[in-house]
Amino acid sequence: MDDQFAAGFAEILEIEPASVVPELDLGNHNWDSLAIVSTIALVDELYGVVLDGKSLNNCKTVADIEALAAKAKRA
Repeated sequence: MDDQFAAGFAEILEIEPASVVPELDLGNHNWDSLAIVSTIALVDELYGVVLDGKSLNNCKTVADIEALAAKAKRA
């Protein structure tokens, strides 16, 4: 995970960037529809891939989001 993603994702969840680690449990934070849409925009801006909202909604950790983005990059 790069620093740009960590900083952007931390802003979305309203937490400290240092807290954005692969095992971060999204259910313990503001992981709602607005956060999902914002994450789609962040990943698109940083990596040039668009994530599926339904798949993103099923993510439980930051590692899940990273895996989804990596899969989308390969597609």
